[in-house]
Amino acid sequence: MAEQAAPAPEVAAPAPTVDKGDVSWMMLSTLLVIMMAVPGLALFYGGLVRSKNMLSVLMQVMVVFSLISVLWAVYGYSLAFGGEGLIFGNLDKVFLLGVTPDSLADTFTDNVKIPEFIFIAFQATFAGITCALIVGSFAERMKFSAVLLFSVIWFTFSYLPIAHMVWGAGGYLLDKGALDFAGGTVVHINAAMAGLVGAYMLGKRIGYGKESMAPHSLTLTMVGASLLWVGWFGFNAGSNLEANGGATLAFINTLLATAAAVLAWILGEAMHRGKASMLGGASGAVAGLVAITPACGSVGPMGAIIIGLLSGFLCLWGVSGLKKMLGADDSLDVFGVHGVGGILGALLTGVFTAPGLGGTGGEDFSIASQVLIQAEGVVITMVWSAAVAFVAYKVVDMLVGLRVSEESEREGLDISYHGETAYNR
Repeated sequence: MAEQAAPAPEVAAPAPTVDKGDVSWMMLSTLLVIMMAVPGLALFYGGLVRSKNMLSVLMQVMVVFSLISVLWAVYGYSLAFGGEGLIFGNLDKVFLLGVTPDSLADTFTDNVKIPEFIFIAFQATFAGITCALIVGSFAERMKFSAVLLFSVIWFTFSYLPIAHMVWGAGGYLLDKGALDFAGGTVVHINAAMAGLVGAYMLGKRIGYGKESMAPHSLTLTMVGASLLWVGWFGFNAGSNLEANGGATLAFINTLLATAAAVLAWILGEAMHRGKASMLGGASGAVAGLVAITPACGSVGPMGAIIIGLLSGFLCLWGVSGLKKMLGADDSLDVFGVHGVGGILGALLTGVFTAPGLGGTGGEDFSIASQVLIQAEGVVITMVWSAAVAFVAYKVVDMLVGLRVSEESEREGLDISYHGETAYNR
């Protein structure tokens, strides 16, 4: 009787790879996104309001970002990225339960990991800046306590489910194949809809359309826009989660789309008004950054330039023609730039990801099918965010009231709510 052959030894699964370059890149990217919010967004917004409200905007951006960062660690990360689910994750990692310095998070490459703590921190900055973006829509007229309470409710019931649906395991839009590399739907459309609803519900500022409400410091707005542009490389290229060729694609696309949008915006201004403004250049930069965000990891550089050019022209219309049509006092044009730019970028991601147009899509990529999926993601985000925001504003209004008194608004929120002034007279 022949001897039976010995069973082949089991091959051990290769150990996960954690590259120091990836870890370093993700730490730097997280710092860059923090710089986008504080000081970038804060100064961009602060320069756009009247001097009597400068510090109120700086405070709102900084404190909202801080508040959401803490809530992200307490329960946000778990609901967005813990476990599988169509709309939410679970509470298995509430209070970061079980996460240690040795815990690992997935990247886009099989068996390549990064420490979970840096992934948590990176995603916390996204949540924080998204909620801070909304501040621009109701600037100069909303109570500080109302801003904070609204942020908690909207973060919990709009940001977290949209983030999970787009990026989380088992998420509805992720499983449908929606492409959103760095947050066109999750961040920009989501925040813009909440801001637009807020602009309607709070009403227009006293004197809107009758008194001058010109930006008090375009110099600071330019500084803020510049910090946003630099920080956005961490936002977009950092979303690759690895320091490799994919990050360099997102990096160059972020550069080119933004530059193209600056040129398009000031060209549109020159054609329409006869002059190109510095505010237009800064606004164009933000428009290009917003539009390329969902597409930066999957389109080619020429596609990025086209997206940038289109966003510059379209967002210029968004803050002028569309704003008049909507009739809302969206103080700092959050919807006109982040909403319009985010929608444009999300839809064009479905076009320029096509390999025939320089994108990274596979041979079976269908522009028509992908654009339909992208449109579904846009519509879901718009409706979801608007509904949650409406309820959140109503709840906040019942609990603490939304709008400051007429006396406080005329005096300025710096003095009436924070007891200080931005400038000594």
